[in-house]
Amino acid sequence: MMSSNLEAASSERLKKLFSKASNSKLTGVGIGALGTAAIQSSGATTVMTIGFVNAGIISLSQAATIIYGANIGTTITAQIVALGMFGGNSLSTSVIFSAFAGLGAFLSIFAKKSGPRTLGGILAGFGLLFVGLELMSSSMDAFAALEGVKTFLAGIGNPILLVLLGAVFTAIIQSSSVMTSIALAMVVTGLIGIDQGIYLTMGSNIGSCVVAVIAGVTSGTNAKRTALIHLLFNCTGVILFMLAALVLGWFDISFGNLFEKLFPSAPQVQLAMFHTFFNTVTVAMMLPLTDALVGLVTQMIPERSAERNTEFSLHYADENMLRTPPVAVSQVKREILRMADIALKNVDRALHMAVKLDFSGRESFERDERELNYINRELVSYVVRLNGRSGLSEKDKNYLSGTYRNIRDLERVGDYAENIVEYATALAGSSQQFSDDAKYEISQLKTLLHQLYGYAMDAYQNESRASLDKANAVEQEIDDYTRRMEDGHIARMEKGICTPSVGAQYLELSSNAERIADHLINIAKSIKSL
Repeated sequence: MMSSNLEAASSERLKKLFSKASNSKLTGVGIGALGTAAIQSSGATTVMTIGFVNAGIISLSQAATIIYGANIGTTITAQIVALGMFGGNSLSTSVIFSAFAGLGAFLSIFAKKSGPRTLGGILAGFGLLFVGLELMSSSMDAFAALEGVKTFLAGIGNPILLVLLGAVFTAIIQSSSVMTSIALAMVVTGLIGIDQGIYLTMGSNIGSCVVAVIAGVTSGTNAKRTALIHLLFNCTGVILFMLAALVLGWFDISFGNLFEKLFPSAPQVQLAMFHTFFNTVTVAMMLPLTDALVGLVTQMIPERSAERNTEFSLHYADENMLRTPPVAVSQVKREILRMADIALKNVDRALHMAVKLDFSGRESFERDERELNYINRELVSYVVRLNGRSGLSEKDKNYLSGTYRNIRDLERVGDYAENIVEYATALAGSSQQFSDDAKYEISQLKTLLHQLYGYAMDAYQNESRASLDKANAVEQEIDDYTRRMEDGHIARMEKGICTPSVGAQYLELSSNAERIADHLINIAKSIKSL
């Protein structure tokens, strides 16, 4: 509850954060850490990163550093849980935070606006987290008193076995944060020792990779490589720390001894701080080796000759993005902008064929028309699935409700371009062509369409009201210009410059161009609902 509402509350910031991915390794680590801390889910960050790699938006090196950062960001959860385990005779912090649950539930149910409702969800989730911790800890007190339980757990002292147990349990529940929280509760109640908790926590880092592996298996080659980077990174960190523990053991020292001295009488802080220390040190060691790690996974998973069996695919709206709806929304917008670019290229090709009767670009035109139809079908299906996800802000929901029409508008632009190609084909078949005046008017119309496209897409992409006003002005100019084209055509027919058959094709072309402008302005006007 807390994580999904945090995603909704930070959706705009999250989109901007991940758009700043650069070749700087430290920037990548920062993005991963901040993103994960914001949404309290390293799994969501990792799957999101896999989606970006699969879409070709970021490189493998960038993905690796973001995953490094996610491992640091996820340690915030353990620190919060450790805080909630303080208490005693005085008022427990868990009691204070649990009071948030009531306030949050009240806001979630009765608030009319999405902002307060989202805040209520965050508070309720945060409060219930501590209610759960209190219940788990109190239950474990009685459990820990059982002699059989003590004997059994005392016998599990092998570090490798504890790491494996931590990995397996985390893989089953698919959350390292939950596994770490359980380990913290067990340490606090004396069910296990601090060293046992440390090894379980290290194992949870390996088990957390199952989320990335599942996402990578169903995706492209680079997505699989990203999942492998995550697995190798975490396994390397565990191996290095196990070797360090072995060396410390020769001097009768353990990680547990060290953290007990650093944070006496606070076992929950000892384990939480080790968790942060473990992930931070692992990142510091692996960061300089990022390029070597990327090279290794590239060799382990070579490029396939046929990455996809289908002719087309969505470039940005990746299935893995659905796990993080706010970011998936921004990817839908990128996909629509790509669709608009394809549609405009086909309009240009169609007008070129009509003016020059040069059909050399016909094959490219037909391919792009098939791709427009493909995007229309697949993107609508994607948006339907995205709309059903929780964690969307009110603004995102309003945006998605308008995307169906936007997608349809662009598909219709492609259809009208197809009509213009048919008029050009008919002209060529009759061995006729437009007059020089008509050709000039079409070239001017093309310039106006490009102006409208530029303003309309800027309005849509950046929610610019200024660009919308300019787009409206150009669209009105196109309406006026197409009327003048009709008047000019009639005048040429009266002078015998144009034949009726050629004129019919010209009027249809003018009408279709005016409808293309209508669909482009519709996309720009969709920002009014945001």
